[in-house]
Order: sequence, then C-alpha cells, then structure tokens
Amino acid sequence: MTDRIAFVQASWHSDILDGGYEAFVAELAGRGVDPARVDRVRVAGAFEIPLQIKLLAKSGRYAAAVAAGWIVDAGVYRHEFVATAVINALMSIQLETEVPVLSLVLTPHHFHSHDDHKDFFREHFVLKGAEAARACLSAIDGVAKARALAESV
Repeated sequence: MTDRIAFVQASWHSDILDGGYEAFVAELAGRGVDPARVDRVRVAGAFEIPLQIKLLAKSGRYAAAVAAGWIVDAGVYRHEFVATAVINALMSIQLETEVPVLSLVLTPHHFHSHDDHKDFFREHFVLKGAEAARACLSAIDGVAKARALAESV
C-alpha cells in the first residue's frame, strides 16, 4: 500500500467545490502531510466519480480516496436517484477494494443559484474539506491497525 491519496472531484459547480479541495490539502499540510501526496482527478459530474475512484483504488497506489461532488435538484431529473447511486457505489468500492473512500458528495435540500446560497455552500465545503482530511487520516490509520491486528491473530 502506498501513502498517496486520490481526490476525485466533479467539474460541475467547481466554484463551490474547489474550496473543499483547498481546505483538504491545507488541513493535511497542517498535520505534516505533504500536499504533493494528493492526486486530484476531475470528472464531469458526480455520477462519473465512482468509476474513477474504483480504477484508482484498484491500482494499489492509494491509501485512500476522496469523492467530491455537488448534486442539486435541477428540475430535469431526480437528483435523489443520482445521489443514492453515487453513495452506494462508493461504499461498494470501499468494501471491494479495502481502500477507504470518503465522501464529500453533498446534496443540498434547497439550493438556488444566487450569491447568498453560493457563498454559504462555498464556506460549507471549506469546512467539509478540512473535516474530510482529518477523517481520511483517521481512516488510513484505522485500516493499518486493523490489518496489523488481523495479521497478528
């Protein structure tokens, strides 16, 4: 296993999502982790994230992967179905590959594309990016401990 981290981010709504990535690498750096260990991959939308996460997780190069996306009700399709499909796929990938997969794929209850909402959710993604970094390090540590425990039995 390697010490690299994959960060797969949807391109749609990057004006909101980019702060999550920046906070993620800043939090890692604040905890002594070189941000160069994070490989950022951009995909079109949240629906495309699971395939990229799976390919990266199966490569054996990553200790963990983070998915970042923003699924909003655009009135064209049922966003709940997309969100459920993405989250279920991420959990399946994590269980299949034994690589921790963390989700920053968020679905706001009500989102309107005006400046107040965009500003609120930009700030929210900064908070969530830092939280994801802490959770990511914890997950990597937890997997290492579980593997060591399993080998000692």
